Amino acid sequence: MATIRKRDERWQVQIRRKDAPFISRSFVRKAEALAWAREMDIEADRGLLQSDPRTLQRITLGELLNRYKDEISIDKGATETETIFISNLQEHPLASKSLATVKASDFAKYRDERLTCVSGSTVNRHLCIIQHAYEIAVKEWGLPIKENPVKLIRKPKNNPPRNRRLRTGEYERLLRSAEQSRNKLIKPIIILAVETAMRRGEILNIRMNDLDLSTNLLWIPKTKTGVPRTIPLSSIALDTVQSVMNDGSDGNDRIFPLTPNAFRLAWERVKKRTEIDDLHFHDLRHEAVSRLFEQGLGIAHVAAISGHRDFRMLARYAHVRHSIA
Repeated sequence: MATIRKRDERWQVQIRRKDAPFISRSFVRKAEALAWAREMDIEADRGLLQSDPRTLQRITLGELLNRYKDEISIDKGATETETIFISNLQEHPLASKSLATVKASDFAKYRDERLTCVSGSTVNRHLCIIQHAYEIAVKEWGLPIKENPVKLIRKPKNNPPRNRRLRTGEYERLLRSAEQSRNKLIKPIIILAVETAMRRGEILNIRMNDLDLSTNLLWIPKTKTGVPRTIPLSSIALDTVQSVMNDGSDGNDRIFPLTPNAFRLAWERVKKRTEIDDLHFHDLRHEAVSRLFEQGLGIAHVAAISGHRDFRMLARYAHVRHSIA
């Protein structure tokens, strides 16, 4: 299907077909653009469409990633994370480079730059997104890319897995601090994280229809792994959810109608007031899983609740709490 839009006094035509290569071309006159688009659509219908060798010069890395975000990320469990990364990358000079000029050395420079401000694990996740975008571009979009430049560079080492658990008194301090927050949803979110082992995104996406109060079960249709699951709610979790529902959610179907950024800011303020060192919100999931093991649940049962698909990864949570003063 042809897309025609005006850019910098020129008419740009883009032809996207699932069964044909992606091609684009610019024209001074709109009539010429329309005529070429019709001609290319006819050739595509006949299966005669060939890649324009100049295509990679016309497509920037940012445009490639935007298409990846709209067509691929949207169906993945990590939609929110990938969308934020791709949107942020649009502000980087690398995004303005054409696919014909961006090289492995550019990605190596980007890798080293990012390592000065984020962890190796984060850099690896972001490079994997770009690398996969290139693979999709070749296999499904027909772009004439000869070699994936991200595959050519060294990847940084992943950080060792975190084993941070709440120390004695920290949970109570977090809840007291959350009570002082102007955002009244932050406290119930913290409680749910510890009671259910749910991820932040899963909690923020809870909707009224996902709850079955007659059986105390919560349906999680969209997960990081892409596999929906149903989890039982403890009495504390159930009371927490019901209290939020009773307070009302401004007519929103979501029980916690917060954006990820609004939640992040509220969480950071809560932590700052408690002066607790080195605590991530995701550590509450580790705490919750560890508590499930301490209650005597087996790995398979815990996995059904937490959504872990790799039992080896889950096994590292199964350590007994050491008393920390």
